[in-house]
Amino acid sequence: MTTESTAGAAAPRTLAEELRQRDDASLATLLRARPDLLSPVPNDLTQLATRAGTRASVVRALGRLDTFALQTAEALAVAPEPASYETLRALLTGDDGDAEVDAALPGALGTLRDQALVWGGDERLRLVRTARELLAPSPQHPSPTGLGPTVAEATSGMSPGRLQQLLEAAGLTSTHDPVSAVSALTDLFTDRTRMSALLDEAPVDALDVLGRLTWGPPYGQVTADPAAHLRWLLDRGLLVPTSPGTVVLPREAALHLRGGRAHRTTQPLPPEVPAAAEHRPRIVDSTAAGQALTAVATVEELLKEWHEGGPAVLRAGGLSVRDLKRTAVALDVPEPTAAFWVELAYAAGLLASDGGFEGATFDPYAEDAASRRADERYAATPAYDEWLELTAAERWARLAVAWLSATRTPGLVGGRDGKDRVLSALGPHLDRSAAPEVRHRVLGLLAELPQGAAPDPEAVLARLRWERPLRTGPAADPSGADLRARLARWTLEEAELLGVTGRGALSATGRALVSGAGSVRTQGADSVRGENTQSEGGLQSTLAELLTPLLPEPLDHVLLQADLTAVAPGPLERPLAETLGVLADVESKGGATVYRFTPGSVRRALDAGRTADDLHTFLATHSRTPVPQPLSYLIDDVARRHGHLRIGAASAYVRCDDDSVLGEILADKRAAALRLRRLAPTVLAAQADPAALLDGLRAMGFAPSAETPEGDVLIARAHAHRTPPRTPPAPVPEGPPVPDGTLLGAAVRAIRAGDMASTAPKRQAPAAASRPAPGELPRTTSAETLATMQAAVMTGEALWIGYVNAEGTASQRVIAPVRVEGGFVTAYDHTADEVRTYPLHRVTGVAELGED
Repeated sequence: MTTESTAGAAAPRTLAEELRQRDDASLATLLRARPDLLSPVPNDLTQLATRAGTRASVVRALGRLDTFALQTAEALAVAPEPASYETLRALLTGDDGDAEVDAALPGALGTLRDQALVWGGDERLRLVRTARELLAPSPQHPSPTGLGPTVAEATSGMSPGRLQQLLEAAGLTSTHDPVSAVSALTDLFTDRTRMSALLDEAPVDALDVLGRLTWGPPYGQVTADPAAHLRWLLDRGLLVPTSPGTVVLPREAALHLRGGRAHRTTQPLPPEVPAAAEHRPRIVDSTAAGQALTAVATVEELLKEWHEGGPAVLRAGGLSVRDLKRTAVALDVPEPTAAFWVELAYAAGLLASDGGFEGATFDPYAEDAASRRADERYAATPAYDEWLELTAAERWARLAVAWLSATRTPGLVGGRDGKDRVLSALGPHLDRSAAPEVRHRVLGLLAELPQGAAPDPEAVLARLRWERPLRTGPAADPSGADLRARLARWTLEEAELLGVTGRGALSATGRALVSGAGSVRTQGADSVRGENTQSEGGLQSTLAELLTPLLPEPLDHVLLQADLTAVAPGPLERPLAETLGVLADVESKGGATVYRFTPGSVRRALDAGRTADDLHTFLATHSRTPVPQPLSYLIDDVARRHGHLRIGAASAYVRCDDDSVLGEILADKRAAALRLRRLAPTVLAAQADPAALLDGLRAMGFAPSAETPEGDVLIARAHAHRTPPRTPPAPVPEGPPVPDGTLLGAAVRAIRAGDMASTAPKRQAPAAASRPAPGELPRTTSAETLATMQAAVMTGEALWIGYVNAEGTASQRVIAPVRVEGGFVTAYDHTADEVRTYPLHRVTGVAELGED
């Protein structure tokens, strides 16, 4: 089991020494698995080992271990230090053995070694001290193994006389000192034969007590006058007092009762993710394609709702609860689903706020108008107009790629943060750095199933828990819930909404998304190895090509019906859909969209500048059925009355050539609120503004139109409100990014060079008075420095120098001088791995490297 790097070398005494025995590929593996060790690049391997043992870095590394690797580390934490491979194996397999553990243990131990959490040969395995402190049992932090302290730890404060009493009660020979007494008691508890004989004498009730403490927690409560069976255990050290009224079962005794196992259940293999349902791949792809089309239409509908400027932005950012409810009603979806579509449009760069935040301190979650940012609203971005020009498949591809890599988490909307404030859609606190990783992993598990197979969500969650057992809890989410499991559930739901999956199974486009996104994520490292990669734009093109054949062709016609409705049997061409959306109201959506014509919708088209003839021609051109007579009558009737009344600004006025109509308005009690009075036979003045006057008269059943100051009919077209150019929100990274191959290679070379500079044996220059102490810079006179440099140029030898830069920072370097002239030395710097020029007056001293 000994690794090749340590097989032929002396046993390392420290982690730094073991790292020196590793090859460059092994160091690169360590830095890739733990990228935080590269920030900044360590000066040498000693600094790398020190950094790898810091608490923050070890906690991060433990959090990325799978269940069995973590169980292996936990077993090492309760094993004697150093432990042999056989001792570790016995703790994981127990007396009965376990073939699956035997097969998986080398891989788990290799993972711990690769990540510098374990070091040493198979006969002297050592867990990094910080990891042992985190995983070893203590009263404040119980171990997941359920084990307690060792006999030596539990009896550390016990008097020598009491220790001798324990030996006597257990049938052991008295000793002369506490150390040998503890050793004798430990030997008894670890000797299976003698321990079994001792327990054979135990009262039945005593065995029941031990049974309750065996698998943990190992602590129990006793009274000042314990029962006889408890006294029997206390007298023999099987229970050891830790504080008044509290006793603990020593680790060695618990391991005997467990049959040598550190864990009740070991999990060497990941749980299977079986198929819970099987569908034909064609059905899955068709279902997903239909939902993809719905997703594109929903996002377009959302941004049309906000075409002239959407809801106001809260001063702390985000949508108010009322605005989210209005959006949900407009889209005809539940509020959590509306939050998903809003966040998706934002992640894709199609939606943003239209202004900046200047403000000071505000209540971020107040719902009144005063709590909103001044004159700032949500609106579509210029990128939305470009998005509209794409095909439906290309639009969906852009949404899907943005969703997969986004750290925004819509599922949190409506929850509360650590300060018990409601989290709002588009708010500033919805980023969760683990979201992209979980989405990739969930879809990756679906991709491992046969085409058309849908998994049980609970099986997916069980697999994720096995892969990252520590990535949960309060450290991951203020609510204290299992954030990783919640992200996985939201991923499955959102993938179905978006059309990445169909009927729970990954579609063909979904599989391309997973594989292509994985290629994009590893592009830097893969390019070093020469593997094929594709850019994000290339991935979108691939997805669009796969989806296009699955989508229906846009239609250029509708079916008009006698009940003043029109049925669109499929997606419509965009110009047709836009015009029909103005002329009629959407009554229902689905496989076919139903539009209803009303007096208000026809008037809306007339307000937009269409004439009655335009509308008749439009319907006749785009209807596969004859235009029903009721619809023609409706258009002509509204057009005949449209603009008969004219409204302009005085405060406001009403103008009509037919004075009888104005008299009818004055006589109507509903007009009282408008405070109208006749100025002339054909003119009424109002003290309401023109917009209120328009709405009031329309509510009374009239069809007025607004007019310009010149007296012409005012055409009311929607004003497209756009934000300034905005970039999509950047994902929030989870820790330092994984370095690519180029960075890893450069970092390894720099660390090796720095380590050579700090550890290479030095030979003092002949004229030097004394050798510098370890860690000190060499000291020589200017003449000695110059002579040694010139000699090294001729011999080609490397030198060890002390150097102080312009900022006064001192460092040690190993250089190979090439040229010495004009007060400067030009040399190849092994520490920096490049040719540099140094002023000789900044060199504190020089020494030749030793022969070895």
